[in-house]
Parts: sequence; C-alpha cells; structure tokens
Amino acid sequence: MEPAESSPDDVRRTVERLAREDGSRILATLIRVLGDFDVAEEALQEAFAAAIVQWPSEGVPASPRSWVITAARNKATDRLRKRRLTQRKEPEVVASMAATEVAPPEVEDLGFEDDLLRLVFTCCHPALAIEAQVALALRTLCGLTTEEVARAFLVPEPTMAQRIVRAKAKIKTAGIPYEVPDPSRVGERLEAVLAVVYLIFNEGYAATRGEDLVRADLCAEALRLTRTLLDLVSKNGSAAAVGLAETRGLFALMLLVDARRASRIAMDGSLVALEDQDRSQWDKERIREGKEHLEAALLLGPPSTYAIQAAIQAVHDSAASHAETDWRQIAALYQILRARDPSPIVELNRAVAIAMSDGASPESLATGLDRIEALHAGGELADYHPLHAARADLLRRLGRVEEARAAYARAIELAKNEPERRWLTDRAARLVPS
Repeated sequence: MEPAESSPDDVRRTVERLAREDGSRILATLIRVLGDFDVAEEALQEAFAAAIVQWPSEGVPASPRSWVITAARNKATDRLRKRRLTQRKEPEVVASMAATEVAPPEVEDLGFEDDLLRLVFTCCHPALAIEAQVALALRTLCGLTTEEVARAFLVPEPTMAQRIVRAKAKIKTAGIPYEVPDPSRVGERLEAVLAVVYLIFNEGYAATRGEDLVRADLCAEALRLTRTLLDLVSKNGSAAAVGLAETRGLFALMLLVDARRASRIAMDGSLVALEDQDRSQWDKERIREGKEHLEAALLLGPPSTYAIQAAIQAVHDSAASHAETDWRQIAALYQILRARDPSPIVELNRAVAIAMSDGASPESLATGLDRIEALHAGGELADYHPLHAARADLLRRLGRVEEARAAYARAIELAKNEPERRWLTDRAARLVPS
C-alpha cells in the first residue's frame, strides 16, 4: 500500500522529531558507511531537506529512518562521483560506495544500534588529544554547534573550530578504525569514552538550547551505552577493576540524576527547581539501582570522580524534602571532589552547598556568596549562566533585590534554553523591592 500524503507542517514535525531523536545514530551509521565525517554530515542535512520536500506528496515512508539513511548515502555517492578526485582515488571511492549499497528495507541490518558506540570509540581514539576527542563527540553525537561546544570548554569559538577540524582530519588520514575495540583494549580509551557518554547524558538532562528542557532520547541513549560499556569492561578480566569502578560510578551517577527527570518538568514543559519538585514522582527503582552501583563502585577501590558525584546525588535523593537535605555532607563531598578534580564549576557547586548549609542562614548564605563573588571576579565563568543564576538566588535570599535583578538579567542573557530562560525571567519578576 502506498504511503498517504501528509501536510507540509506534519512532515516538518516528523523530520524534526526524527532529527532530534535518531539524528545522532543515523549520522553514526552514515559515518561508518561513507568513511568521512564531513561528507556524512552534509549528506544527512541534504536527506532531511529532501524529506521535507518529497514526503508531503509521496507520503511519510514506513521506515523514515531507513529512507533518510538510504537517501543520504545516495546523495553522498553522487557528490563523490562528481568531485574532481585523482584517477587513483576516484575508483576506490566509487567501489567503496557501491559495496555499501543496500535496498531501503535492509538498512536496519547495518548495525544501526551499535553504530553510536562505534562512533564514540572512534572519536575517543588515543591518537587524538583528549580535549579533541570530547569536543568532536559533542559536536557529532549531541548535535551541539561549535559555539556551544566552545562554551562548554570555556574556550574561544575559533579555537574549538580548529580543534574539531584537526580531529576529523586525523581520523581520516590515520585510518582510525570505526569499531568497538577488543575488551583488552577498551581501557586505553575508557576515560574519554566515559566523559563523552556523561556529556551526552548531561545534554539530554539539561538541553543547551531549544524549546525542550530535557531530551529524553539522549538520556536513554547514554544509559544504554553505559550498560553496554559495563559489559565490555567486565570482560577485561583482572585489568578491569579501575575501569569497572569508573564505569559503575558513572552509571550510578546517571541513574541517581535521571530518577528525578520526570519531576523536573511541569505539565506545560516549564522547569521545576529541585526545591519545588514533587519527590513522590522520583523513580524509586532508579534510585535503588543507582545506590547499588555506587556501593559496588566504592568497594572496587578509591572513589572515582564519578562515584563522588554519584554520592552527592545520593544525598539529594535520600532527603525527604529540600529543607532536610544534608548540605554539609554535600559540601564535604564537593571538597573531596575538588581535591580529585579541581575546576571552577566544582567550586561553584561547593559554594552553593555551603550557602545552603545550616538552613540557609544569613551567615552561610553570605559565606557562599563570597565564594561565588570570588569566582565571578576571576572571570573564568564570566559567560557561564549557572554562576549568574546562583549568584542571583543568593542575593535574593539575602534581600539584595537590585543586585539580584541585575544578576538574573545576566543569566537570562546568557541562557540559550527557552524553558530555563522563562524560569529565570519568572524568578526575576517575583523580586519585591525592599
């Protein structure tokens, strides 16, 4: 039966949803099939554009994902055939492309579900600098713009653009294989792979930009990848202890955070702050499993940075209410984390925990604010909107309304996620002059 025609608006929504929910995995498959990051990215965008034009009259295909993969592959094949390549290389490219051609119904058999993990390991090859590994994965797997990746690394956009270009070129010229390595060799890439998976999860739990506060697809993908990594690392025999501890710690962290995801979004899609969340909505099974993995990670040796962060989230998940949260313990855990992995963001989180200790007394609020002001003066987090949001909140609690208003304005200016911007705007509007 032929697909029914669809309205242009319905098709656009379908394509946008496909790009958001499956775009990273489709791109991963195309990179494997085409062997080139840039060609795959260009072909994918062309295929999505073609779908928007063709599907209203042809109808949305039974498997939109397969259609897009096939269309992108074919467009890349045509482009590569037309390019003025050397006589030596052109036959190789055409032969390689011809060898991958399959009928649309068979595209699902291309190893689609495993391609994302293959791409993570490719991006995280030890031949690349670790900063380049993570940056390339964020750009490719999370769909972040170069500007957004640069902001995450606190570096200028041109610097990040060069870093990503060099990483892609290195993968191509060095012939880095597109594969998940043997379990005995997983360890050499595990640090970067875990960092990438964690950043995928973070982008899902707190989307950098757009109308959606949460991208559940990325959260689920990160959790699935980590379960797979746990299995891989466990097969590495006696050498797996450190890697297993790191992986279990990360899995615990993600589970303990993800347990609160449903309560973080109101019915209208707006943000619900941690202190206002309905804790009865928290996923108790996720919390139980997260704590189990945390305990197992701690039994394997000294706590990893992920395990320390998981312990912080376990304190939040164990509190019956926001007021009953053990902020002193959280501040102490951030102090341990600072010793293991110092960063201005850890300092910021520790400052907030200190501020909230002792029932958010004026003294503790002032102490926490002093620490945030020092970070603010240092300039390293000048464009990091959570710093300005935290600063605004503490100023509000201390009754320094005009300063709080200015800090909220700066946070709103820097925030790119619309639900978060609306929440900050609402907080600023509720300020009452003293």
